[in-house]
Amino acid sequence: MTTTSRHRGGTTGSRSRAREGIRDGTRVRGDLPAVPAEGLSNARTRIVGTRTGVGADLLVLLVRGGRAVGGALAVAGRAVAGVITPLGWSLLALVAVAFPVGYLAGWSELAAVAWASTILLLLAGLFLLGAHAHTVELRMPHNRVVVGEPAVGGITVQNPTKRRTFGATIEVPVGAGLLEVPLPSLPAGGVFEEAFTVPTTRRGVLRIGPVRTVRADPIGLVRREHVWPTSLELFVHPKTVPVPATSTGLVRDLEGQVTRDITSSDVSFHALRDYRPGDDRRYIHWKSTAKHGVHMVRQFEETRRSHLIVALSLADADYESEEQFELAVSVAGSLGVRAIRDARTVSVVVSERTPEFAKRKLLAVRPLATLSPARLLDDLARVEAAPAALGLVDLARVTSDQVTGASVAFLVHGSTATPAQLRTAAAVFPAGVEVVAVVCDPGYAPSLRRIGELTVLTIGYLADLQKAMARSRAA
Repeated sequence: MTTTSRHRGGTTGSRSRAREGIRDGTRVRGDLPAVPAEGLSNARTRIVGTRTGVGADLLVLLVRGGRAVGGALAVAGRAVAGVITPLGWSLLALVAVAFPVGYLAGWSELAAVAWASTILLLLAGLFLLGAHAHTVELRMPHNRVVVGEPAVGGITVQNPTKRRTFGATIEVPVGAGLLEVPLPSLPAGGVFEEAFTVPTTRRGVLRIGPVRTVRADPIGLVRREHVWPTSLELFVHPKTVPVPATSTGLVRDLEGQVTRDITSSDVSFHALRDYRPGDDRRYIHWKSTAKHGVHMVRQFEETRRSHLIVALSLADADYESEEQFELAVSVAGSLGVRAIRDARTVSVVVSERTPEFAKRKLLAVRPLATLSPARLLDDLARVEAAPAALGLVDLARVTSDQVTGASVAFLVHGSTATPAQLRTAAAVFPAGVEVVAVVCDPGYAPSLRRIGELTVLTIGYLADLQKAMARSRAA
């Protein structure tokens, strides 16, 4: 009984000391001891250290309040800085200088300028009122056009709120240009539509958007923008001409495609004809011979395969002007599209560029997509001439190494290539590959000549390619 009494007594004493809040020099809360302030490295200890009391709590409260006010001022400052234009900052600086100088120096005119500038700033701020409550839709009926053809787009702006919105300006970046459309005030549920025309005077890929709605004063002191994440790409394809299909570069192969050419030995049966001296007797059709009383032999449709290469040089040194390069791109596109539509195997490659700080020349070519004519023209819309791109001879050498099994190769370039370079470019291809160099020189009279085993075709206009291929087909 005595032991029990002592134990309860000790427990009662401990609880009493816990309620007093002190146990072995350490402040506690309830029965749980608090960790001493020594060794703590939070923000409070960096401000007041180990001090406690009302003064320390007040100091911490002031620092926290100052941080909150500073954060709010920073947000407000960024918002103000984002809407004030350089002209607006200049006017603010004028007001800050004109007021004290005008009143201290007794210069009434300068004080009047300060008050007028202040009024202008206040009036400009009224143009920033109102939220961007519109919904903007950017559309392009067709995202592929040929260079020079009109491309029309449209913008639809709707007010989904239940109140009238203020007027604004819609800015639509179109490539390197900017289209500005004034947006009137819209009632609740109102819709505004505007059509615009995209200039397509140059081949390339035009990025349209993102659309911005802008609120600004007439003078240009303040400007508030809201960017809508809506953007489109418009592919401006090079011009092409319908090149007639020819049998140039076709290699006879039993696993190839059936052509309209008639032969006496193949696998695709065409018709029967009378026997002629010299015909192979293995192809005599004996049943027809017995029926007609004369020897009849089989005729076949010749099957051929063709792997065409169209290599386009992107080196600046191979062209005298931008017009030559654009004509070369159109020629490459016309040849590639014709081969794709004829269901032939075709490889369209362009020169690869050497990186700016590379130690040596990059010997590589970049293949373009040939799954469909549209994909090929999309890639051709992106190509650009460059000083560091592979020249004609290197282009031919790398193409010959990387593209195997070719039967004909078109080398498309400008007028600066010499006959020696053309012969060197043709010599790198294996024997049996027909090499055609297409020289693009706008305004030049079309011509066709032979340099050894190389055929050189000079094109002055894109229509000359169509005529030259038609003559080749007739020949």
